[in-house]
Amino acid sequence: MSSSLLTNSAAMTALQTLRNVSSSLQTTENRISTGQRVATASDNAAYWSIATSMRADNAALSAVSDSLGLSAATVDTEYTALTAVVGDSTGGLTKLQSLLVEAKTAGIDRTKIQADITQIQQQMKGTAAAATFNGVNWLSTTTATPATFDLVSSFSRVGGTPTIGSITLTISNYSLYTAGTSGILDTVSGGASVDTISISTLTDSAADQATLDTYIAKVTTAINSVASAAAGLGAVKNRLATNTDFVKTLMDSVSRGVGQLVDADMNAESTRLQALQTQQQLGVQALSIANQNSQSILSLFK
Repeated sequence: MSSSLLTNSAAMTALQTLRNVSSSLQTTENRISTGQRVATASDNAAYWSIATSMRADNAALSAVSDSLGLSAATVDTEYTALTAVVGDSTGGLTKLQSLLVEAKTAGIDRTKIQADITQIQQQMKGTAAAATFNGVNWLSTTTATPATFDLVSSFSRVGGTPTIGSITLTISNYSLYTAGTSGILDTVSGGASVDTISISTLTDSAADQATLDTYIAKVTTAINSVASAAAGLGAVKNRLATNTDFVKTLMDSVSRGVGQLVDADMNAESTRLQALQTQQQLGVQALSIANQNSQSILSLFK
């Protein structure tokens, strides 16, 4: 084999090998430092693109989770107020109904009963007005209150088309008091609404007894309507809770999917690092030996 002063083939080969080893070592060190084998598009364009889209979906799911929390809090506020308005033996519509039945007793002091009725009416109106969360109130509405209310419930993407799922609520189904007196408790029929019932001037006459029957029927209807509204919100509340759990589980699944695409296997990378470091050291020694070949040429001219 001839020796050349200008071309050291052995050194060139050793240098190329050392460059390859150094490049592989840098790649492995990057994977260890970032924890990812696909950190940029140049690492694997297809996997990086998929992972980026999935991360964007996960961010959208996180926003849906936040919206579900806000929606659940709003629904829970309205549901709690409706339940309080239905009441029990100590207050609400249930107590109001029992007071009206008691008022049918001949000779009873209906003025004193009316004092209790007035307090219940004010208490129910106050409960409806207080059922506000984040500026939203479905029980005591104004002209500015929208007719429907959408609660964000889900997010999905098929191809490049995102879809936002929502639960649409019709506010009139839950309104107890409205600006136009068309709510469950302030709608006037038969000369009075639940909110304006007054029995202090009624007597034991047949006509007044019939009026009491009308009031009792009105309150009974209101109990059924408010209970139905509360049941509807209860169902929505359960649906939101289910969706919240599902979205959190789905976010975990997406995160695991992204990890399977781009995360580095640290056990494998650690083993590869040790091997490459050894190869690098041997490459440096091989290059050093190859570079000494030029020095041996000098001995030919002594």
